[in-house]
Amino acid sequence: MRTIKKTISKYYAALFAAALTFSAHAQNSDLQKFSQPGYYEMALGDLKVVALSDGTVPQKLNELLKDAKPGEVKKLLNDNFQTETLECSVNAYLVKTGSKVILIDAGTSDIYGPSLGHLTASLEKIGYKPEQIDAILLTHIHMDHIGGLTKGDQLTFPNADVYISKVEADYYLNSSNKEKAPESMKNFFDGAILKLSPIKKAGKLKTFEFGTEIFPGITPIASHGHTPGHSFYALESKGQKLMFWGDIIVSDVVQFANPSITSVYDYDRKEAMITRKKALEDAAAKGYWVAISHSSFPGIGHIRAEDKKFKLIPINYSSNGSGQ
Repeated sequence: MRTIKKTISKYYAALFAAALTFSAHAQNSDLQKFSQPGYYEMALGDLKVVALSDGTVPQKLNELLKDAKPGEVKKLLNDNFQTETLECSVNAYLVKTGSKVILIDAGTSDIYGPSLGHLTASLEKIGYKPEQIDAILLTHIHMDHIGGLTKGDQLTFPNADVYISKVEADYYLNSSNKEKAPESMKNFFDGAILKLSPIKKAGKLKTFEFGTEIFPGITPIASHGHTPGHSFYALESKGQKLMFWGDIIVSDVVQFANPSITSVYDYDRKEAMITRKKALEDAAAKGYWVAISHSSFPGIGHIRAEDKKFKLIPINYSSNGSGQ
């Protein structure tokens, strides 16, 4: 286990330097030492939903995004007053349903440096301690979603069952699949073992089949492509619906304008593109809320179709949490 930890630390340090590069100057600048609230609350029918910030990290989108035409990413970013190195949010979500307190994804912990790993601090700002979380629903097994599950061998959320699709668990917890995987993807398997083994040992790792309600009002939806068993979660109450999208979007201004643009992290770029297009079309046609892990915090909004392009209409700020 210690060897795995060292391997993963080296890998994610390299990944961090390549695609999620920090500017040392920016980190040392007083201008970067903001203290943001880290949460946004809204109502969905009878349910309470809270967006929780794990922090932000710069991404070099020209290196991260694939299948774009020459100059396309730069132009789309310029058109939207964004730079090629974009500050990316890492969002998780809390759902209060009945007697259960449920998290969607678990943040990064200390994997990527000091600007991330703030999920538990954001949680405590709304009055919850980690031990009060009853369940964690993982969209997929990448370290910016599972990193916060443990610190060392200790469970960050000791009373929470951790749910993941059976397809995803079977893939990443199988060493023979690691042997067949491209070199750039092999360390995701080590991350899965590192973070999920203590959960499994404690008897708290639960798998599910898609399409079956796992809690009242919460149903996992198959959304393969970014990973083999990537999950959306549909949350419904009193005729209202919110779909947690995980990582089908890395950059909303780029991939909404051209959903065919993919990411270096996609397990199957073609399938991820197909999933993204279908999700955008469905959300635009039906008008339900979406919650996106890496859109600017809180990452919640509606989708509008504009010819063959799409646009995210962010949730309206509300001091009473209605968000209409």
